[in-house]
Amino acid sequence: MPETGRETEAEKTRKRKPRTSRRALLSAKVDALFAEWDKPDSPGAALAVVKNGSVIYKRGYGSANLEYGIPIAPSSIFHIASVSKQFTTMAVAILAQGGKLSLDDEVRVHVPEVPDFGKPIILRHLIHHTSGLRDQWELLVMAGWRMDDVITRAHILKMVSRQKELNFDPGEEHLYCNTGYTLLAEIVERVSGQSFREWTEANIFKPLGMTRTHFHDDHEMLVKNRAYSYAPKKAGGFKKSVLNYANVGATSLFTTVEDLARWVRNFESGRVGGPAVLKQMHEQGVLNNGEKIGYAFGLAVGQHRGLRTVGHGGADAGYRSALTRFPDQRFAVIILSNLSAFDPGRLAYRVADIYLSDHYKPLTEFTGDYYSEELDTTYTIEVRDSDLIARHSRHDDVHLSPGKADEFEGDCGWLQQIRFTRNNRKRMTGFRLTGGRVRNLWFERR
Repeated sequence: MPETGRETEAEKTRKRKPRTSRRALLSAKVDALFAEWDKPDSPGAALAVVKNGSVIYKRGYGSANLEYGIPIAPSSIFHIASVSKQFTTMAVAILAQGGKLSLDDEVRVHVPEVPDFGKPIILRHLIHHTSGLRDQWELLVMAGWRMDDVITRAHILKMVSRQKELNFDPGEEHLYCNTGYTLLAEIVERVSGQSFREWTEANIFKPLGMTRTHFHDDHEMLVKNRAYSYAPKKAGGFKKSVLNYANVGATSLFTTVEDLARWVRNFESGRVGGPAVLKQMHEQGVLNNGEKIGYAFGLAVGQHRGLRTVGHGGADAGYRSALTRFPDQRFAVIILSNLSAFDPGRLAYRVADIYLSDHYKPLTEFTGDYYSEELDTTYTIEVRDSDLIARHSRHDDVHLSPGKADEFEGDCGWLQQIRFTRNNRKRMTGFRLTGGRVRNLWFERR
């Protein structure tokens, strides 16, 4: 027995050994998700995690420039593709609040070059992707353009002016359309008398302190600290994935994860836009038949593991981006990548899973055996390491990623979606399984 009042060597060792903080443990789990790209000979990503208005973690993984061995940092500048759209709608909403335009204005009032299709297209249709206009990128490809050609606003407007028909009558359907957002940026220019880049700089980026952010309307412009765009080669390694856009509105915002964290904070502070505009930014579109769609003002509204989400993703050349907010938890994940094979949307949810697991509804309500009489076969749904797994005796286990309420996406071709069903007492009764060529196959819970 040790003498009274004296410490044992074990006690002294415990005192000397530093404790690992919870924040450090969470950060290590996040870093593990990005380990595949966290090396100097690979493109990668920048990450920022925002909680309660503060950046609680930020890091860069991989290289911003493979030729010079420049690492990615949170200050690295990326082209963020369609994540740009929420800034375009913010500009339109601010001008509407100031009486400079109305969201119910016909597009041709501001851009008469748009053909008269016999049915009025209003600004709301452009915002919610319900205009019926054909998408500019697909039209350009059909016309023989390459996506690494120099593509300007003038090229797009000229192509739009030659269109003879719509995909559908305005307001009848929701079909994602980049053309509408190019037109929205053009309308901002014509209404304000400034270039879209100048207006957004003065009215959005400068007030928010987003000093490394701009709409890139000049493909020859030098950008310090730019992360370059890459794609994997079949034989291994990487190649440049060139991007020469000189058009804005639908795309072409250059920014950093640090600046986007400032943008995220604005959704709470309302410094730019104010409460009325920010509320409007989250208003989902409504079709002519009264159906509400899951798309608001450049923002996709959804759910993840029972929690409300608002965000957007983007993809151009080798750039991949995702900004996902959990408004009720005052939490957001921002991931910007310079590799075409990167999936920032999936990783954003996995980062959120690390930080928000205490907020999730228990997955155990989905677990159990589910039987298909048609196939005389059973799948077992179980929870493993906080994830939902579909297990079958003759197949590898299938990881299920949460989507909309009671819907999960599978990671293989023959199990692409499981949609659980409930009775009037909210108890699970079974699920519908959908694969590539089989839809809604019924499995009853045993």
